[in-house]
Amino acid sequence: MINQYLQAAIPSVSFANAELQEFIDYRPDAREVRKALAVKLVYQGYKYEEIQTILDVSVGSITSWKQSYEEYGISGLRLNHKGRKSYLTAQQREEVLSGLQRKECWEIGELEYKLAFEYDLTYESKRSYYDLFDAAGISWKKTTSLNPKADEDAVAAKKKRLKHCWQGIRRKSKQES
Repeated sequence: MINQYLQAAIPSVSFANAELQEFIDYRPDAREVRKALAVKLVYQGYKYEEIQTILDVSVGSITSWKQSYEEYGISGLRLNHKGRKSYLTAQQREEVLSGLQRKECWEIGELEYKLAFEYDLTYESKRSYYDLFDAAGISWKKTTSLNPKADEDAVAAKKKRLKHCWQGIRRKSKQES
């Protein structure tokens, strides 16, 4: 009777191994993979201390991951953290990006003022403003099609002068020998 209850409560080992292996193969987040791998190793008969040494996790974590898997299945191994909510909605962000692209030259203070005035938003870090510039395709580096210091006539004259110098040095060395 107890065995029937346990078999109903815990997925079969072969099914669990296949399900866990598929989860491990297709999850990009290493933290989720570590959880699934720990649970898989438990079902394969490894001792908790061995898993602790292999994966460098605590025995308590292994226990809680296993219990979570038994209660919720694969979804119990997924991370619950969804990230921080953006200050700008998707629509507001698109408006800001299109506004940034309309003007050729920007200063960071202008963007700070625009966001504070229009959206009542002030970022703590300059990085957020830089990311908006980057998303809009605006670079802080000044680009030019030509090197402003390059004067073709001056460069040609210097090359000509250097050419004559080298020839003059060669002539002297030939006459001396």
